Amino acid sequence: MGLFAMDGKQPFDVIVLHGLVRDQFGKKMSKSRGNTIDPIEFMDKYGSDALRFTLARGANPGTDQALAEDWVAGSRNFATKLWNATRFAMMNGATTSGSLPKRADLNAIDNWILTRLDQTITEGSELFEKYEFAKACELIYHFAWDDLCDWYLELSKSTFASGGANAAKSQRVLGEVLDQLLRLMHPVMPFITEELWCSLTGGESLMISDWPKSDATNQDLQSVKLVEQMREIVTEVRRFRNDQGIKTTAKIGAKFSGLKEIGLADYEASLRHILKCEVADSNFTAKTQVGKVVVEFDLTGVIDLVAERTRLTKDLQAAQKDRDTAKVKLDNTGFMAKAPADVVVEIKARLAQTTADIERLTALLEKLPK
Repeated sequence: MGLFAMDGKQPFDVIVLHGLVRDQFGKKMSKSRGNTIDPIEFMDKYGSDALRFTLARGANPGTDQALAEDWVAGSRNFATKLWNATRFAMMNGATTSGSLPKRADLNAIDNWILTRLDQTITEGSELFEKYEFAKACELIYHFAWDDLCDWYLELSKSTFASGGANAAKSQRVLGEVLDQLLRLMHPVMPFITEELWCSLTGGESLMISDWPKSDATNQDLQSVKLVEQMREIVTEVRRFRNDQGIKTTAKIGAKFSGLKEIGLADYEASLRHILKCEVADSNFTAKTQVGKVVVEFDLTGVIDLVAERTRLTKDLQAAQKDRDTAKVKLDNTGFMAKAPADVVVEIKARLAQTTADIERLTALLEKLPK
């Protein structure tokens, strides 16, 4: 109002009011309860962007919002993730110079991230227009952390390492994705996005740059399907390694069969890189299957097969004993007639869990070499 009084013009066209900020348990803050929060302390400790993003992420229209220090720390971690991703990109030649390669000339991984970027910009812009800040922040968070950092960068590392024309295309794609993502994030994380965007693009200021635009006509849904298949393979192999007690950093020999049938023959190097699987042609001692793709492993020297078989057998016997105990109780009509309803529910849940454990452990034992 002071600005209005000075020059007779309204200072803002739109003002958004959020709900009451409560503590992490939903209680109203008060000095008598001792649950007040000093935002300056959070800003000093975690940064202004982290606090701003946390508040925006919790701002649902028409409702109050809770605030906890752990959530602000999580937003700081998100900012760090974004900083490291941009730093990695610039170290590997990501650029915004020149026109973006034609979609037909790009591989499925590049087309997938550009398609996901278009979808995120479209939905994010609509949410911002409707003041749905919480949903917009959630959308941006998962695109940046999951799609970009956890999947695109990991799947593209082999391409960057190999160099050449394909690497140059991916460098331009990565520069485009970060350029547009930082623009989209600027309202909720203005300081870090300004710094990263200027460093990446060499532009004057993100404050005066155009809002990102999407193009639905260029979206490649086939690439989305192919990358989803890659993610399923990676997830299953990682689960197999975890079940077998193989360290995530350990390299193992492996053979992939069936990739050509589902259109992933050109992406075997990317899968091997992210899964730390070296080329092997014989002496396979275990395997797993995802759809039409069969992955065989040479686990020689990686795990103690005798000790692993003993451990799995012991766990299987324990699960069978628990299952039999649950079945005896459920088959006893006298017990079922007197047992409280919550006890019956618990026993049925235990039966279902032990049955699933038995199936899982039996499958793991079958995968071990005889």
